[in-house]
Parts: sequence; C-alpha cells; structure tokens
Amino acid sequence: MKKLSVSLLAVVAAGAVHAAEMGAVDEPIKLAINEWTGQHVTTHVAGEMLEAAGYKVEYVTAGMMNQFQALADGDIDATLEIWSSNVSDEYAKKIAEGTVVEIGDLGLDAKEGIAYPAHVADLCPGLPAWEALKDCAQVFATAETLPMGRLVDYPADWGTPGADRMAGLDLPFKAVPAGSEGALIAELRASTERKSPLLITFWQPHWAMSAYDVKFVDLPPGEEACFTDPAWGPNPNAVNDCDFAPSRIFKAAWSGMADKWPAAYEILSNYQLSVEDQQPMMGAIDVDGGKVEEVVADWMAQNEDKWRPVVDAATK
Repeated sequence: MKKLSVSLLAVVAAGAVHAAEMGAVDEPIKLAINEWTGQHVTTHVAGEMLEAAGYKVEYVTAGMMNQFQALADGDIDATLEIWSSNVSDEYAKKIAEGTVVEIGDLGLDAKEGIAYPAHVADLCPGLPAWEALKDCAQVFATAETLPMGRLVDYPADWGTPGADRMAGLDLPFKAVPAGSEGALIAELRASTERKSPLLITFWQPHWAMSAYDVKFVDLPPGEEACFTDPAWGPNPNAVNDCDFAPSRIFKAAWSGMADKWPAAYEILSNYQLSVEDQQPMMGAIDVDGGKVEEVVADWMAQNEDKWRPVVDAATK
C-alpha cells in the first residue's frame, strides 16, 4: 500500500470537518476482484485513488456472477466493472431491495461483435460490411467446416453469440467454439503472423484489440426488437440478425457505503477509465508479464492529471 504524502497526512490529521467527510478511515474499503485482467486494472486504479485520498483498501476475490450477495451484506463495499451483457439476475434483485446501489458508468467504450484482424480485409473485399461475408465464406473455410466458412466463437460455456448471428443473418459459416480465452488469443496471434483468414467473436476493451489490430464487422444495430421479432432486420425469418446489444459497463456499491465513507463514495461514483488507458495496461500484464500493482502504479504516476482532480474534488 502506498504511503500518504506528508501534506495529505497533515490535512487528514488537522481538520475534524475533513475527517467527518472522510468517514471511517480506520476501516478498510473492500473492493471486489473478479475473473479478468481488465477488471483487475479497473479495481486497482480505483484502489490507488482511494489510498491517495487517505483510505485503507482491501482487495477481495469475488466471482462476477455471485458477488452481489456479499455486496448486499457489506462483506464487499464496491465492485467497479459490471458488464450489462453478463450480469446475473441477482444484481437486479439487490438493486430492487435497496441493499446494492448503482454508482454510475465506468466510461469504458464496451463492444462485443464479430471481428477480424485488419489484414483480412484484403482477403475479403467489402469488409467491414457484413454482406461481404456472403461472398467470402470459402476464404475462411477449413477441412472442419467445408463448404462453409469457419467462425471461431466464444468458449462453449460463454454461450453461442457468434453462431446465433451466423444463423440470424443466414451467413454460410459454421461456428466452432474456442476452448478458452487463451485459445481465442492464439487464433488472433496465428492469423496476424501468417496473414491468414480469421473470423472471430470478440470484445473490447481487450489488449488484443490493439496488439493484433482487430476490427469489428459492421452488423445491423443490436436493437431489442432484433432479439424477439423475426420480422425485424434483414432476415424476416429469424431473430439475432443484428449486432450484439450495446453493453454498459458500470459500478455498484453496498448501500451503506455513502454514509460510512462519504468521500470514498464520491470518488468511486465519479471515477472513469477509458479504453485507451485500460487496454495498454492489460497488454503490459497479459503480454509483457507485468504485475498488476506495478503496471497500475506506473500509470498512476504518469497520468495524475486524469485521476487527481476526482480525488481532490471529494476531499478538499
């Protein structure tokens, strides 16, 4: 844990008003750590901001899908990167009962979709328009999928979003699930190195989007009617003939946090992190082997103008 500067210690010690606004500074604020690198980055940046304000921080491992009961019970005080596309029904229940409160969007430009490394546009003229895939399917074919093209989909336990879109848009592709996130990355690496064709289900923010210059196919907008009304969209006989539904990435806290740590609650509510800042840190960790704490500390030192005003506004 970083030591507070002498000046900040003096401010905390000197004013009773400041101390009251800070709340229970002797008790650690517990932040949830979920299963993916980007969330680790997001959470440690938030934790560093709280520490700079004068708080103690504790990082608690918590599953994305089952963390909300712990949040409702106050065993976790905040979780900083919830994807609307992958949130359990439990979250809505806890919001409705008032034990968990939403504290604003994180600011990440989230997107899921059908993607390809940039060089693939030379192999399939007409990309990024989705209609180009109708005529290029055989470019992506393998012995496993002939005569159809091959789409590398999410791992099977993540669902079948790529397959759903191939069926919805009536595209001649067979979706083959990847074995893991690592397998998806291996596909992108191999395609980039060999300049070979690849169509893949993927998402941002992710360090691989930058490392392998990944582009998204332009699909019809993912409006709600697309998923329920076959008549909507280019294929009148199917649903899912569109892009993924837009994703929000947002933050939530234990309902008692605002009273217990008022300034911390304000900091986390106003905290924002951009894709442009998060993705390079993810790459420094997953590709270069850096430690989360060191990578985040380096970013904090080089980008104080991006986070210090949020801390100062809540504590001064």
